[in-house]
Amino acid sequence: MSAINILCIFGTRPEAIKMAPVVEGLKATSANVKVCITAQHRDMLDQVMEFFGLSPDFDLNLMTAGQTLNGLFARVMSGVEDVITSFKPDLVFVHGDTSTAAAAGLACFHRNIPVAHVEAGLRSGKLDSPFPEELNRIVVDVFARYLFAPTISAQNALLAEGREQARITVTGNTVIDALVMARKKISEDEETRTSIDLTLPQFDKNKKMILVTGHRRESFGDGFSNICSALGHVAQRDDVHIVFPVHLNPNVSGPVQAALGDMPNVSLIKPAQYPAFIRLMELSYIVVTDSGGVQEEAPSFGKPVLVTRDVTERMEAVDAGTVKLVGTDKTKIVQNIETLLDDNEAYAKMSCAQNPYGDGKATSRIIEFLSLK
Repeated sequence: MSAINILCIFGTRPEAIKMAPVVEGLKATSANVKVCITAQHRDMLDQVMEFFGLSPDFDLNLMTAGQTLNGLFARVMSGVEDVITSFKPDLVFVHGDTSTAAAAGLACFHRNIPVAHVEAGLRSGKLDSPFPEELNRIVVDVFARYLFAPTISAQNALLAEGREQARITVTGNTVIDALVMARKKISEDEETRTSIDLTLPQFDKNKKMILVTGHRRESFGDGFSNICSALGHVAQRDDVHIVFPVHLNPNVSGPVQAALGDMPNVSLIKPAQYPAFIRLMELSYIVVTDSGGVQEEAPSFGKPVLVTRDVTERMEAVDAGTVKLVGTDKTKIVQNIETLLDDNEAYAKMSCAQNPYGDGKATSRIIEFLSLK
């Protein structure tokens, strides 16, 4: 029997991080595995690909300045159509909730090609938050042949929507697999460690570093203005330093630079490469973010995470106590940051909570479920 053809499709930095261990694991089997990237986020994607030693077999290079969601969706479907016609995959992997995942998955569905969905079953319960990600992941879970749920809660969400148990398995989150891979690579490579440290902003290590990220569409406008106002208030303290790798989207970088560009105790830096971001998480005292991946990663470092969203599809960490939803209200953000800075008991309660997202063996569970050798 000839080896089956497996195609892994992704297009953003978070997808590349979480799919890197899956691609590596699949390539260790007898399957013929190829990688297709859409480059929905070009520069940030390339950084991760290089770090993990991934090379695309198909590069659609679809990112354009000022791209619209509809334009991107259409280009992904058309580009993937050409790839699957050429490669003829027996199974296609997509990840998470991006436009790449939804459009690529739908293109495969139209050609009756089975789809495996990594990180299936996440739900916020609100179609407009996160937008458009909530609808994207719901759509993929409807037609995907295999549903790899990261947690029991995600599995329960799938079952509640009528997905068959035989299609679902709980794996843990592959982001923890990637974190294990990355920390091992960094710890074993002195040159990599040195080069990482040279890229980090310099600040007084006696100060408590607050690491901030933000990119969600639903926060564009007043949301980001409020977040920046809260950070500006906190930055006036003498005992903190804020490090903010600023997303390239002008809807983020514009208000952030305007509000915080000249603030003391604030370092606005370019989006950090994945290994540098890992180092920043290690050095941080508190993490403030709207990123799903960071909500999953930071608890592995024992860092309290304040999420600048009103809802999250990752309630496991909220329930575990390591993540807290603070929304985009200035007063609420400031109060929660200052509580963690000033109340050692409150800090310890969040920092000591157990990460609920897995043990670094999600990839092996995926391969076992598919009976790949």
